[in-house]
Amino acid sequence: MANPTSRTRGTGSPARRTMTAAARAAAKRAGRPARPEHGAGQEEQPPSGRTLLVEPPANGWEDPPEPESPESSESSEGEQPEDGAPPRKAGRSVLTAVLGVVLVAALVAAAVLGWQYRQGRQAEQSRGEALAAARQAAPVVLSYDYRHLDRDFSRARALLTGHFRDQYGKTTKTVVAPTATKYHGVVKATVATPADGGAPAVSVVSATPDRAVVLLFVDQVTSSTQVPEPRLDLNRVRMTLTRTSDGWKVSGVDAL
Repeated sequence: MANPTSRTRGTGSPARRTMTAAARAAAKRAGRPARPEHGAGQEEQPPSGRTLLVEPPANGWEDPPEPESPESSESSEGEQPEDGAPPRKAGRSVLTAVLGVVLVAALVAAAVLGWQYRQGRQAEQSRGEALAAARQAAPVVLSYDYRHLDRDFSRARALLTGHFRDQYGKTTKTVVAPTATKYHGVVKATVATPADGGAPAVSVVSATPDRAVVLLFVDQVTSSTQVPEPRLDLNRVRMTLTRTSDGWKVSGVDAL
């Protein structure tokens, strides 16, 4: 009689064969090799590899924010913020305009100050030049001698200008020359000086780069056949001088 155990061990029971086929099919579907039959009852081992299992957060996964396109960024810059603040471009424009105004104002102020400085320097220079011209002109214009009237009047006219030059020529020709010739008149004028020998009594009343008014104290000694002795007259004279292409010329003389 044959041994049934050896037959069973060689071929296996139908139930055992069915379990083995199912395990192979499941392993094939899962992509991993089938386990040997004798290990079916043992604890399953995790598959080889570097796969990690991460549990999801309690609130679920959140999608990352999408990056803004260049078009949307440019359009958002041109829009006015909701809180009413002016756009950045408008703010930069206002700042540029303010800086431009400040720069223009600074340039104008510098130009005005420079012009005033130049005017002051020129006026100060004019004071000295006009003062020297008045001291030189006064003795020539206010003096004459009947013995050489033409020469004296010609020298005086060379120091005059404008309407006063024409007026001086008419007055000396029609009034002074006939009287001086008739009475042998001689007038000698000098700028007064202090008794202690100080500076001549001359001062500048006002001065601009082209015009100046000078006050002089003039001593005039007059002699003629009408007076027995020479007469001394102390006069205050206001002389106006004007700058010309030939220097400072007398444009007016007033006795005070």
